[in-house]
Amino acid sequence: MRERPLSPHLQIYRPQITSVLSILHRITGIALAGGLVLLLVGLLSMAMGFDAYDCFQRFIQSIWGKIMLFGWAWAMSYHLFNGIRHLFWDMGYGFDMETVRASGKGVAVISALFAMLVIVYNFI
Repeated sequence: MRERPLSPHLQIYRPQITSVLSILHRITGIALAGGLVLLLVGLLSMAMGFDAYDCFQRFIQSIWGKIMLFGWAWAMSYHLFNGIRHLFWDMGYGFDMETVRASGKGVAVISALFAMLVIVYNFI
C-alpha cells in the first residue's frame, strides 16, 4: 500500500498571511486567559497582605514581569483589533486579497504600537 502525503504537506506548505494571522488570533486568545491568571495572582497577593503583594510587585517590576505585561498588552490589542477586522468581514467588507493583506499588516502594526503606548503610559 502506497502512503499518501499529508495535505497540505508541512515540508512544502508556504504559510500565508491569512493563516498566520488566524493562528495568531487563536494564540492571543489563549495568552489573554494566561494573563488573567497573572491578574488573579496579583489580586490574591493583595488579599494575602503586604508581604505577598510586595513579592508580586517585585516580580512585575522585574524584566520578566515587564515582558509578560508587554506580551499581555500586545495580545489584548492584537485580539481587539483583529476582532474588529473580523466584524467588518462579518458585514461583508474586505474580502479581496489586497484588502485582507493590507488590513492584516495594519492590525499587526497598530497592535504593536498600541501595546507600546499602553506600557509607556503605565510603566515608564
